Amino acid sequence: MANPGDSVIVKTKKQEERGLLIPSPSKSVVLVKLDNGYNVGFPKKEVTSLTVVKKGTAVKPKSAKVSKNTKLPTISILHTGGTIASKVDYRTGGVTTDFKPEELISLFPELKKIANINSELVAQMWSDDLRFAHLTLLANKIQQHIKKGVKGIIVGMGTDNLSVAAAAMSFMVERSPVPIIFVGSQRSSDRGSSDAAMNLICAAEFVVKTDFGGVAICMHKSSDDTECWILPAVKTAKLHSSRRDAFKAVNDRPLATVNYKNGVITYLKRDYQLRSDATIIKPRLEEKVGLLKIHINMFPEQFEFFKGYKGLVIEGTGMGHTPGQSPNKETEIHKKMYPAIKKVIDSGCVVVMTTQCLFGPVNLNVYSKGRDLQEIGVLSGKDMLANTALVKLSWLLGNYPKKVKEMFSENLRGEINERLQYEKEFI
Repeated sequence: MANPGDSVIVKTKKQEERGLLIPSPSKSVVLVKLDNGYNVGFPKKEVTSLTVVKKGTAVKPKSAKVSKNTKLPTISILHTGGTIASKVDYRTGGVTTDFKPEELISLFPELKKIANINSELVAQMWSDDLRFAHLTLLANKIQQHIKKGVKGIIVGMGTDNLSVAAAAMSFMVERSPVPIIFVGSQRSSDRGSSDAAMNLICAAEFVVKTDFGGVAICMHKSSDDTECWILPAVKTAKLHSSRRDAFKAVNDRPLATVNYKNGVITYLKRDYQLRSDATIIKPRLEEKVGLLKIHINMFPEQFEFFKGYKGLVIEGTGMGHTPGQSPNKETEIHKKMYPAIKKVIDSGCVVVMTTQCLFGPVNLNVYSKGRDLQEIGVLSGKDMLANTALVKLSWLLGNYPKKVKEMFSENLRGEINERLQYEKEFI
């Protein structure tokens, strides 16, 4: 009988492959790691033979106790789940059971040359299931680890909502004596093309060498295993569902690059938040805040749903518009749109306009629609990303409820550019 860790030959009617048998997420699939580092899955019903060439040992990586190196700084790695927290060795396919420092050093041995590691499993979840309560929990955990005197903190998270969480943390952490770097992985650690190791190692290099004291994101710069970007948390979006270089700065530049081979940091701008002597964390977030994307064929009830909410971000078209004018008989219903938005505002909800366009700002002064929306009380989100506006509005409502409208238009963490310079190539 073949077991994970055995060297096997798998035959089907169409092909034959040799490799290391590794645990499969599905009972109906035989999963094999090939010599080139990639995995191949075979439907079990199509396998004609599975021959053990060499018995393997237990695939669980060794987790011998790691002694502390007094010459190195200490960093904390907080895990929240996602692909970066995959429990499979990125080199051998070996299964690990937890996230102790010893396990991490076994999976990513380069870390022990960079820093001593503290590690804590905060949550084990997909980032799709993220709620404001999890961000508050994470902020409190970050504060606890800062008090331990660490050099910096790395947060491992699923990539789908990583940039949103990082943006939220940028507002929640007003001042920090250490950098807080969010790291994810587009490819699971059981794949030869995994970016988990490189992203984590580059983040660790940046943490121990920088004077940066804010929140940022560390992900692949390109599809090659050469450099990682250090990206501004409030100005970054995931622009591809699967590419390793999916994360890009929007209406901004990356803070720096980190060379994976030699750990060299190259700064691309210097106007960033420095390490502080104090820690100020305000973890409260208002729950009743929503995000509504404008699309064709809308109905006034879609706006009225948010009556009673504390805040609403509208992701409008172009420079920040919604349906609301009636140029023909087919659009008669649009006459009810602005009154519906006004009802939401009159219920005590702060309504903010952003744009579906990733690049460029909202400008409610150019067209009559924008001016109409301003007249009923809609605020401009300027060039904020919609998700950044969402978490900023939630944070302001939770911590500065009487100053929300005033502070929302202020540039607090680099989320607003007062002026955007024309660039021939904007992406």
